[in-house]
Amino acid sequence: MSASTAAQNQRTLLILLLIAGAMLGLAFASVPLYRLFCQVTGYGGTPQIALNATAPGTSTALPPFRIQFNADTSMDLPWEFSPEQREISLKAGEEVLFAYHARNLSSQPVVGTAVFNVTPPQAGAYFMKTQCFCFEKQRLEAGQSMDFPVLFYIDPAIAGDPDAADIREITLSYTFYPADKVPLEQTGQ
Repeated sequence: MSASTAAQNQRTLLILLLIAGAMLGLAFASVPLYRLFCQVTGYGGTPQIALNATAPGTSTALPPFRIQFNADTSMDLPWEFSPEQREISLKAGEEVLFAYHARNLSSQPVVGTAVFNVTPPQAGAYFMKTQCFCFEKQRLEAGQSMDFPVLFYIDPAIAGDPDAADIREITLSYTFYPADKVPLEQTGQ
C-alpha cells in the first residue's frame, strides 16, 4: 500500500468517525431539542410557560373558555392527587390561580415529579402558565398533604389562529411520577 493510499484511508476513517460522532451526538440531543421545540411552539399540546409575565387583561371579544382539570398518578407513586375542582370558566387574558392537592399515602417520605399537557393540542400555544409546580421534585413526608398552585391565562391571540379560534374547552392534565421514573420524553430539563 502506498503512502498516499494510507493517508487517504486515514482521512476517510477520520471523516467516518466524525460523522458517526455527530450522529451519536444528535441522537442524544434529539429529545431535549424536540422538547425545546414543543415548549417554544406549543406543539403537541405543550403549554407555554410565561415566567415573569403578566396576563394581558380580560378580552371581551371572545366567549369564555371552559377549563377542565385532570390529575393522575403513576401506579408506582403512593399518592392521592386531585384538582381543587374539576372545571372553571374564564375569559381570554384573565389570570387564574388554581391548585392541585396531593397526599402521601405511604408510611415513608416520597419524592414525585409532575408532567403536564393541554388538550386539544392546538390550545397549547395559547395556554400560558406563569407559575407551575411541574418538572420540579416535590417531597411529601409520610401522610403529608400539600397544595400545588398553577397560575395561568389563555392568550387572547388564540382568536387569530384559524386552527384554534373555535376552541372553547381546554383540559389541563398533570401526572405525578416517582422522581426517578419520569418518562424521558416528558422531562422539562
